[in-house]
Amino acid sequence: MKYSRLIAGTMTWGAWGKQLPKKDMINLIHHCITHNISTFDHADIYGGYTTEAEFGIAFAESGIQRDTIELISKCGIQYLSDNRPNNTVKHYDYSKSYIIWSAESSLKHLKTEYLDVLLLHRPSPLMQPDEIAEAVSNLKERGLIRSFGVSNFSPSQVDLLSTSVDISVNQIEFSLTQHEAMHDGMLDHMMTNQITSMAWSPLGSVFREDNEQTRRIHRQLGELLEKYDATEDQLLLAWILKHPSRIHPVIGTTNAKRISNAVKAVDINLELEDWFKILVACQGHKVP
Repeated sequence: MKYSRLIAGTMTWGAWGKQLPKKDMINLIHHCITHNISTFDHADIYGGYTTEAEFGIAFAESGIQRDTIELISKCGIQYLSDNRPNNTVKHYDYSKSYIIWSAESSLKHLKTEYLDVLLLHRPSPLMQPDEIAEAVSNLKERGLIRSFGVSNFSPSQVDLLSTSVDISVNQIEFSLTQHEAMHDGMLDHMMTNQITSMAWSPLGSVFREDNEQTRRIHRQLGELLEKYDATEDQLLLAWILKHPSRIHPVIGTTNAKRISNAVKAVDINLELEDWFKILVACQGHKVP
């Protein structure tokens, strides 16, 4: 399964962010595709279970052919929402019936006949691999999903499910300021098992927080801007893209200019020592 090198995250397209009008959402979808971003990342809970439907209406009127894009969705989180009035606590549901119902609902909302990949949004301590496998088999046999994966799963949790079902994707939090996956075996595990890695929040806390760590990072990035004719966010994405696991950053911006800027990171090949200089700036000490 092929995904665009950068992926458009839709979490803030609706009620949890900009609440884009239909016309603006159509324009943003087109803008992404024009800039080689053809993969769109969804989850049933986004916007309190409303964003998928809003995207679906925009997509249906966009004139874009379904086979020119890839649609990801996630399921399993039972959120406290007006659209889930019977929920009394946030929890996870990975029963066969719920996974199937949730996937079918996402298809209806997105106005598509299939998902390129369905992900379990977060691991549950109560998940039953065989039951999950039965749901995935049902959806694949009916042509409703092309592949299956997970999100925020540890290597051992992936291995647990892999005893019963093939896992093609693991979407994790990964960035310069949240890079534990390079050291705890997670990215190694994905490379070993040929699992596609995707990274949400790829810019980390660099632009959200002002502390000694982020100031060190800004100083180091500043020293490299002219060399690479790049912006700081491009360098942060290029730092991720250099990792041999071929991570696909999921960018969450709805700003067309920022999207245009972000895709240029794909063409930046950081030199080896520059990559380590950026890592050292984040850590505050040299590598071992």
